[in-house]
Amino acid sequence: MKKISVDKVVINIGVGKSGDPIEKAKKALLELTGQQPAVRGAKKTVRDFGIHKGEPIGAVVTLRREPAVDFLKRVIAAKKNTLKASSFDNYGNISVGIHEHIDIPGTKYNPEIGIFGMDVNVVLIRPGYRIARKSRKSARIGKNHRINKDEAMEFFKQEFGAGVE
Repeated sequence: MKKISVDKVVINIGVGKSGDPIEKAKKALLELTGQQPAVRGAKKTVRDFGIHKGEPIGAVVTLRREPAVDFLKRVIAAKKNTLKASSFDNYGNISVGIHEHIDIPGTKYNPEIGIFGMDVNVVLIRPGYRIARKSRKSARIGKNHRINKDEAMEFFKQEFGAGVE
């Protein structure tokens, strides 16, 4: 019951404006993951940037199971197999930023799309975490069963061979 695994990998490209840049970001995510991305709207209006509430400003894809692990291996390779300790939160999740999506191995530059930066968020789980999410008779995950920062770092060292600074 203590075995840690990858629950999901969420890839987000925030463009900041709607129209053609959003379509290019969607193409980039589709090319990277092979999965159709969803469009995310602005939470509130920001007059200085010309953004209105609900206007599409980002694209996101959620990967689970084998595609998630395969993509995560490529992202760790793009980060030169080193992750920062500050990227881990206290619950064992990790967030990594990629400056240029063409840094990910197996990705070629496409002049029609351009270059995008992205955020990659990884959620780790243990067997039994479903108890917190189910609608009927849900319960909290015990303190001893939660994944902490040190356990998450050790998981990435062993499973992916990533060094943690």
